[in-house]
Amino acid sequence: MRHFHRPGRSPVFATSGMVATSHPLAASEALSVLRDGGNAVDAAIAGAVLLGVCEPHMTGLGGDCFALVKPAGEDRIIALNGSGRAPAGLDVEDLRAEGAAKIPVRHPAAVTIPGAVDALCRLSDDWGKLGLERCLAPAIRHYRTGVPIAPRVASDWARLDDALLDTARSHFLPGGTPPNVGDIFALPAQAEVLERIAAHGRDAFYEGEIAEDMVAGLQAAGGAHAIEDFAATKASWGEPISGTYKGRELIEHPPNGQGATAILLANILSQFDMAALDPAGAARTHLLAEATKLAYDARNRILADPDHTARLAHMMAPETAEKLAGLIAMDRAMEGPARLTEEVHKDTILITTADRDGMMVTLIYSIFASFGSGIASPKYGILFHNRGSGFTLERGHVNEALPGKRPMHTIIPAMLKTDGRVSMAFGVMGGQYQATGHAHVLSNLLDHGMDVQEALDAPRSFAVDGRLQLEDTFADRVKSDLADLGHDIVAPPTAIGGGQAIEVDRERGVYIGGSDPRKDGLAIGY
Repeated sequence: MRHFHRPGRSPVFATSGMVATSHPLAASEALSVLRDGGNAVDAAIAGAVLLGVCEPHMTGLGGDCFALVKPAGEDRIIALNGSGRAPAGLDVEDLRAEGAAKIPVRHPAAVTIPGAVDALCRLSDDWGKLGLERCLAPAIRHYRTGVPIAPRVASDWARLDDALLDTARSHFLPGGTPPNVGDIFALPAQAEVLERIAAHGRDAFYEGEIAEDMVAGLQAAGGAHAIEDFAATKASWGEPISGTYKGRELIEHPPNGQGATAILLANILSQFDMAALDPAGAARTHLLAEATKLAYDARNRILADPDHTARLAHMMAPETAEKLAGLIAMDRAMEGPARLTEEVHKDTILITTADRDGMMVTLIYSIFASFGSGIASPKYGILFHNRGSGFTLERGHVNEALPGKRPMHTIIPAMLKTDGRVSMAFGVMGGQYQATGHAHVLSNLLDHGMDVQEALDAPRSFAVDGRLQLEDTFADRVKSDLADLGHDIVAPPTAIGGGQAIEVDRERGVYIGGSDPRKDGLAIGY
């Protein structure tokens, strides 16, 4: 239990349903869907789509998504892959001739076809209860009339004025400058898009006038995208992957997400007595950093489009983790893995929901970089993600940029099982950090006995690009001790990531929710 003399928040307890996400309006509207008889899928769709106007630099209709769904009355978990593919006409030879190692974040070749809308429509069709018209109604209203800008959003936006290109500026900077806290921001053209999707489903987005507007915007920016690429977009259901930590089963989304990295990282940490270490001390932070370097090195060599990922079982095998753990020295830092994808910290949104019948959803939805590619369609202002910058241009690499291929993704939803039953739906946002974040939260819960809110609140570190980012909540002595071990200590540009979690207390019939204070949102139930 938290110390009540200190600022903070308690976990949220409820019996009939719960939502946790990064913006209060999205949480509130998602909860209203549950109260109106919708299920966890309906609530997840309602909240996630609304976040496209509440946090437009992080997510939107031009993005991708992944989801894990636990159906009511079952402990089976199914995985939905809503990531898009590179256009059939993708040609990166000019970039190679220029000596580039990867696709630049603002280059039109970085725009893979947005997969989220197809995925959300499929999710509604296959598992929803109320239908798209009810689920999208809150978003349509708020996109048209606007939402007040929340403090974390305003803080991020103030640093991103140059991220929006040409047409995108007219839709996302209507006043010419980033909005301030409390200013009203709307996307009325996208409200019309949502109305058409509510009435006609995914075809309204991937065919006809809206698709033509998206193709026109991309081609005007120099992209090779064609209407056929949009029409062919299709989300897919699959089986999740899993590993164990302290007797619990960690459920992750399979490639092309980086869920296997979280499993490998947890496997490495399980070789050590994590519970004996101070959760905010130098030894534990060093160990997490070293394990991260090893796990991310494996990620960079192995993970890609599932049609190209061949060594997944080896990556998740306990013996692989045991060998890697043997490379960690507690008295010195090793070099980090070679950079493959992201160059700077990224972010995204995640919503997790649970209903009165026991259905649970964790859904993560992103445009990758802040404001994605910076390219938007002219009429409707669909802002395109730049997930293709996660490809490498190295010939023969499993994650090589090729036409029709999906890039390796950093976004990953997760669930936890205890004694074979789903006991938590959660996720930790923050670009590359997400796999480390999953392992960190898991260790906080199982090694250090934290509740879900404490596990999300705890100070974060991240070993990336040869440096160790430490949030300023770490003690100066810890920073000094880590520097003495050879870590290059830096402050992150902002708080590291975010996170949402809903735990199930089956014995008492209670949901327990937590929401990261690094964002503006909350967990709320009824």
